[in-house]
Amino acid sequence: MTRIQRNSWSKAIACAAVSILFAAPAFAGYDLPPPELLKVLKAPPPPSPDVDPTGRRLLLTTAQTYPSIERVARPYYKLAGVRLEPQNRSRHDTAGGYGIPACVADFTLVDIAGGKETKVALPAGACPGGALWSPDGNRFAFQNVTPTSVELWLGDATSGKVRKVEGLRLNPIFGYTVQWLGGSKSLLVKRVPDGQGAPPSEDAATTGPDIQQALGGQGESSTYEARDTLTSELDEKRFAYYGASQLAVVDADSGKSRDVGAAAIYYQVNGAPDGVHVLTQALKPPFSHAVTYQRFAHDVAVLDASNGKSTTIASLPLADRVPVAGVPEGPINFDWRATDPATLVWSEALDKGDWNVEVPARDKLMMLKAPFTAKPVEIGRTKQRFSGFAWSPKPDVAFRYEYDENRHWTTTRIVDVDKPGDDGRVLWDMSSDELYKNPGNFVFEVQANGAYTTRMDGNDVFLSGQGASPQGDRPFLDRLDLATLESERLFRSSADEYDQFLDFAGDTGKYLTWHQSIVDPPNAFLRTLGAAKVDAAAGEAQFASDGMQLTRVPDPTPEVRQIRKQLVTYKRADGVSLSFTLYTPPGYAVGTRLPAVLYAYPEDFASSEQAGQVSGSQQTFTRLPYYRLLLLAGYAIIDNASFPIVGDPKTAYDTYLEQLEADAKAAVDKAVDMGVVDRNRIGVTGHSHGALMTANLIAHTDLFKAGVATSGSYNKTLTPFGFQNERRSVWQARDVYIKASPFFFADKIKLPLLLVHGEDDANPGTEPIQSRKLYQAIRGNGGTTRLVMLPHEPHWYTALESNEQVVHDMLEWFDRYVKNAPAAKDQPASAR
Repeated sequence: MTRIQRNSWSKAIACAAVSILFAAPAFAGYDLPPPELLKVLKAPPPPSPDVDPTGRRLLLTTAQTYPSIERVARPYYKLAGVRLEPQNRSRHDTAGGYGIPACVADFTLVDIAGGKETKVALPAGACPGGALWSPDGNRFAFQNVTPTSVELWLGDATSGKVRKVEGLRLNPIFGYTVQWLGGSKSLLVKRVPDGQGAPPSEDAATTGPDIQQALGGQGESSTYEARDTLTSELDEKRFAYYGASQLAVVDADSGKSRDVGAAAIYYQVNGAPDGVHVLTQALKPPFSHAVTYQRFAHDVAVLDASNGKSTTIASLPLADRVPVAGVPEGPINFDWRATDPATLVWSEALDKGDWNVEVPARDKLMMLKAPFTAKPVEIGRTKQRFSGFAWSPKPDVAFRYEYDENRHWTTTRIVDVDKPGDDGRVLWDMSSDELYKNPGNFVFEVQANGAYTTRMDGNDVFLSGQGASPQGDRPFLDRLDLATLESERLFRSSADEYDQFLDFAGDTGKYLTWHQSIVDPPNAFLRTLGAAKVDAAAGEAQFASDGMQLTRVPDPTPEVRQIRKQLVTYKRADGVSLSFTLYTPPGYAVGTRLPAVLYAYPEDFASSEQAGQVSGSQQTFTRLPYYRLLLLAGYAIIDNASFPIVGDPKTAYDTYLEQLEADAKAAVDKAVDMGVVDRNRIGVTGHSHGALMTANLIAHTDLFKAGVATSGSYNKTLTPFGFQNERRSVWQARDVYIKASPFFFADKIKLPLLLVHGEDDANPGTEPIQSRKLYQAIRGNGGTTRLVMLPHEPHWYTALESNEQVVHDMLEWFDRYVKNAPAAKDQPASAR
């Protein structure tokens, strides 16, 4: 687990596949919510900002809102953890398999110095992906999905003109598809190999049973590693066929490409800062039917892009018995050292990858320099699990992260990797759940050769963070002196808005923030760092700053501005601090008790101190996900209510149900005591792990009148090797699994429960059978229930028609069983 957060949204989406968006047809069989809800549901999202590496330009990327069900229903193959559309080789799923990739609707370039905006004319009739800036900020690259292929396009940052790189069909099946190589003149791409012939068909495969066997041995693998696994010889042939890529280097000026090395099933490729060496990880048979491709046997090698020569670093076997929350044995976590043209670093577990094993050091760290023929050098050991380096532009300064799974604890050290065995200095040593004292994340910059390093000014580094506080988040920018480890606050968002640092605009005296408030949509502001303040209060900015609005994104839903929200804090019966955001509908009259819906997602904490910390802000621009649309139908929403599960990570779920009930009672009592919510008219809803929460609260409490559970898991014995953060197997904690499973208490579910699930949910923890079986159990025991299975949908619902159906059904369900229930007499919680 790494805590390094790089400038990521556009880069991540650029490295993933995207898929085609077709015009939404009138589709029979789907219901619509009321027009006032539908209008807001279909409103465009705010754009995502991405500053170019030089700080001269800003790219605003707006995603298309919803594709049609026709798009979502396109045929695909399930191939060892990925979903692939064979007609164009595009990805049908996002990372982890939870959703379907969004297409880009709009690119807008903004000149930071002058404010000039330039719309980019995107290719028509296809599906562009997110952009990837060149290190010099003069170009950007993006993938474009057409009905027959995935294309590479390049854009000019000055004019906004884009052009297709001809004769190139990308292969994005495993990501790492496009990257700038050693600077801004060339790109490294994975393309479809020549001469593959026709794809495997049913006739090409040997028909017969899918046979797997285990001949003893020890070790388990996590529930979540069995996603869309291979099931036949035909699957294996398709995996090898569609997984194969040819690496090529593309000249950004001419668009000409040249192949490098031989075709292989490359799943990770990573160019070194020197622009010559490329780290490759290539999968090889035999292929497992038990786990996803990330656990397959593979060769790690360094490819010389100048001559095609490959040097093997490691040959790793199938890792299909990795401990839950553990890591495979052998070399892993390969990365290039940013301050050396061609030096590899990696880690190797010393505890068999198992967090249960007690050892003096969990990992050793290795380093190997070009030409990669010498013996690797051990450069250090970590007491806990190594989770990555953040490289600075100085060769003798690197930041090493390690994570303690057993304590939820992270340690960051300042080290010199050229001094083997020297553990350097501790920079931070703290709970990974800590919010209030969190120092933030390094601000990174892109070097001319494409290497990511921490931004430095002399001996200072810069940190930006969410700035959590008991009053809500107030994002900040700090400057930290590495010699003294003392920091000064350059900027902090005011308390009545939400202003988040984006990046520096050239030098460190100017920077961009992404500003919003309850009524102001997100927009970019250019700020100038001013003089030091003499009387700055603790935690506040120690420097003045002047801001100028740079962009003017309009409000797509003015009617939503009438909604009011407030942060509410309270305590659980055992003293744990909790919070929720209370939303009231347009036109709400103070003193009126309303029907309400509580939404939550339980989270796990090792300490009650961190569990009670407030996260989020009430000052953000109000938007309405599907359940919040009920505000427009007269409901109050008790949103993001704190539902902590607190305890030793090894055993916290021993008291899961008791803590769940205590969390719910505290939230309901507080909302009622405020005089806003009618105790007798409250519903509950949640998604995924929140759906499990919903079903359990309906089964075990009388706090709610009805529930809506979406894409949940209700029989934990069907996820026997761990669920959420429970790491014990069902055979180690049988009672815990049964107690957490509302399926075994279906005879107690007499309150109305609506179950919604995507038919093609790829999450092994929430397979569609979970909702089908709970529905059958409730129905068979005489309960009130409804099951809605959404065709073609993954874990997160994607199609416009599906989302319309969910809002329609949720509103009808809560109107019938919550809003129209008899109102309760005003009665404070303390009297009950």
